[in-house]
Amino acid sequence: MKIAFAPNARRPDPAIEVLDEAFLPLRLFAAGVEQLATGLAWAEGPVWFGDGRYLLVSDIPNNRILRWDETTGAVSDFRNPSNNANGHVRDAQGRLVSCEHLTRRITRTEYDGRITVLADRFSGKRLNSPNDITCGPDGSLWFSDPLFGILSDFEGEKAEPELAQGVYRIDGVTGALTLQLDDLNGPNGLAFSPDGRVLYVIESRARPHRCIWAYNADGARLSNKRLFIDAGGPGAFDGMAVDVQGNLWCGFGSDGSAGADASRLDGVKVYDAAGKPLAHIHLPERCANLCFGGAKGNRLFMASTHSLYALYVNTRGAVA
Repeated sequence: MKIAFAPNARRPDPAIEVLDEAFLPLRLFAAGVEQLATGLAWAEGPVWFGDGRYLLVSDIPNNRILRWDETTGAVSDFRNPSNNANGHVRDAQGRLVSCEHLTRRITRTEYDGRITVLADRFSGKRLNSPNDITCGPDGSLWFSDPLFGILSDFEGEKAEPELAQGVYRIDGVTGALTLQLDDLNGPNGLAFSPDGRVLYVIESRARPHRCIWAYNADGARLSNKRLFIDAGGPGAFDGMAVDVQGNLWCGFGSDGSAGADASRLDGVKVYDAAGKPLAHIHLPERCANLCFGGAKGNRLFMASTHSLYALYVNTRGAVA
């Protein structure tokens, strides 16, 4: 489905709702929301490749990874089929690491294009459907493994789970896979603070409201679990990105409850490092995931249902 979009000519862009004046230094007065591509079935997992000046984004139901070229604006297939790939990250050596729903595994794309399987089983049982992934400060890889890809044949293949939903860590040196969390309902987006000492994890099926948890992170050890953000209503978090100042930029939309106004919820919510809401970037579609990129790391790319949007901001991504 292609979504018609007309950028707003007014500045500041009224789509950028300031909830706290602390956001004003992060807003570029002359910048507005742009639509870079449309026609996807469910956009997810954007990742920036500055060395090639392109962005990869998953189109999960269409079983492909798309490449958006910054120099031309062209959109092409990067990988088709993609095993219903979802989230992506670049590892400490700059290689693409992907979460695949269909094969229920984590893979790494080598420099020569070969595919290496990093994880597909834990304790002899198949993973559920790896969803989102981030790289730790020590080069380890952390990923969430909810049930979403095996609940139907839309984004993977319907199957019975063999493991509880969890968050896992792949050691950056030994490749050992360890279960870090198994008490969250629908673990989803995850990201580290700029200093690597805090891990944020979205619980996307939490009740009564969706929420984000924070943990102290020390290598492979997590401690001091605490509620960082409560959606406080029918809003729902999905993926997130962190800027160099420690602000969280979170994909946002409706939790699907009766009476929820998706038109007011869809977009990106921004919070400071203390969890205070700073802004709401309103989009015509639900934002599933996002990342920073561009030549200076100050362009926010937002994978949002059927389209890819972008916005220049006055900060840089902690990971670009």
